[in-house]
Amino acid sequence: MMRKIIALLLSATMMTAAFVACGGSGSEPVSDTASTEAPSADSESDLAYIQQKGTLIVGITDFAPMDYKDDNGEWIGFDADLAKKVAENLGVEVEFVEIDWDNKILELQNKSIDVVWNGMTLTPEVTSSMECSKAYLNNAQVVVVAADKADSIKTSEDAAALSFAVESGSAGEAAAEENSYNYVAVKSQADAVMEVAAGTSEACIIDLLMAGAMIGEGTSYPDLEHTIELTTEEYGIGCRKGSDLANYINEQLKALYDDGTITSIATEYGVQEAIVAQ
Repeated sequence: MMRKIIALLLSATMMTAAFVACGGSGSEPVSDTASTEAPSADSESDLAYIQQKGTLIVGITDFAPMDYKDDNGEWIGFDADLAKKVAENLGVEVEFVEIDWDNKILELQNKSIDVVWNGMTLTPEVTSSMECSKAYLNNAQVVVVAADKADSIKTSEDAAALSFAVESGSAGEAAAEENSYNYVAVKSQADAVMEVAAGTSEACIIDLLMAGAMIGEGTSYPDLEHTIELTTEEYGIGCRKGSDLANYINEQLKALYDDGTITSIATEYGVQEAIVAQ
């Protein structure tokens, strides 16, 4: 009888211990390692991350009049100057990094850059993969040819027989594909223009704003001319998906538009007619 009582007591003790170990009593876990704290708001904030490291890293390509180097090797342009203003207001330094345009989304995701700010067209691919600002400039994709051929290119069908150069991963490449044009993809829009100037391609498709600054009388390519517009589009600024930086940039664009800063910078680079009201 005594043995049965002892066995029952031992069994009850083991059951109680197991119940407590499983948390069934509703008491706090006994081990500190079992508890986790909710992440702070700052740990989820891109703004806080950028402020902590003290630098806004801007992904760009060499693309006048948006981002290009002056005679001293400093990055200037409408986008570059605007990014400098936003970085200054955020209280951080700005750093410009040339990227492969095809890899812009990956560069954001792996934090090699913090923002893509380079006359970026708001395509479905871009808006689905990035947290984007509101549109701030209007643009179009245009066909560029030798000036002596320009009069013969009046429609997209007129251009169908030409060989094109386009920037890989760009809106220009998308326009070439949409029109079933024969093209080669190159690293940048500047390279696409060089292909036409060298005669290795008969035409290229680049941004209208770039064409206005880079080709024609008074430029490095006076014998080139832009013709038809294949698309109309808008520029936006791209941040990491879910980033609070995009909303901050929207607020900054509104303030800089209201105080005339955007118009002043745009006028300096000849793109004032393309401004989108904020």
